[in-house]
Amino acid sequence: MQLIDIGVNLTHPSLARDARALLERAEAAGVRQMVLTGTNLEDSEKALLAAEELDESGLRLFSTAGVHPHEASSWNADSQQQLRALLTASRVRAVGECGLDFNRDFSPRPLQEKALEDQLALAVETGKPVFLHERDADERLLAIVRDYRDQLSAAVVHCFTGEKRALYAYLDLDLHIGITGWICDERRGTHLHPLVRDIPRGRLMLESDAPYLLPRSLRPKPRHGHNEPAFLTEVLREVALHRGETPEVLAAHTTACARAFFDLPPLD
Repeated sequence: MQLIDIGVNLTHPSLARDARALLERAEAAGVRQMVLTGTNLEDSEKALLAAEELDESGLRLFSTAGVHPHEASSWNADSQQQLRALLTASRVRAVGECGLDFNRDFSPRPLQEKALEDQLALAVETGKPVFLHERDADERLLAIVRDYRDQLSAAVVHCFTGEKRALYAYLDLDLHIGITGWICDERRGTHLHPLVRDIPRGRLMLESDAPYLLPRSLRPKPRHGHNEPAFLTEVLREVALHRGETPEVLAAHTTACARAFFDLPPLD
């Protein structure tokens, strides 16, 4: 059984200091390929470098490059040029993490929208898919993405935590959906239990979002308290349960979906 983790913040200090051991644990758990998330220009460069340095085979680690809405205040014409250059790297497989976050509003909303629009334009220019972030902003995100959708190769709403209305709207726009350990959280994630059944095969992918969103249903819990890709198997178990699928079947179609979306090489 092979799994692909489409969202790993491997440059986070809690993961970076033990990266090789973390990758070994992931491999042992069946997580064979990963996409390392870039959240600003510096972080995107680090994610690319980590993928290159930690994966000599060139088959297992890839990355995204983009500017998160929290960082949108720093976005300017120079940022756009720097990101354009990063996107030429062969291991960079998607534009992002980019999007809108109206939950925390760490950057003013007009600046978030400008940074998103410019990054969507780069995705159109490069032909790369988009790795989207959205919190409390689904209607505005949909309005912006809709203007670019016909020209985009693909886009995934990563770490989907929304309600049925948002999910159906994203699916109607032919977007992919990423599910994390949020679904394992009995305090705030149970609304996802019936919704994951409605995500068609070929549009669903799994992600840890490590070191964040440690699955609360995981037993035993790690002493260090942070999430890692090896725990993606708990997300797999929970999603499979609520979709009425075996873990093996779910692993097969979500892995195939992720491999096609990010254009990842097949493994033996």
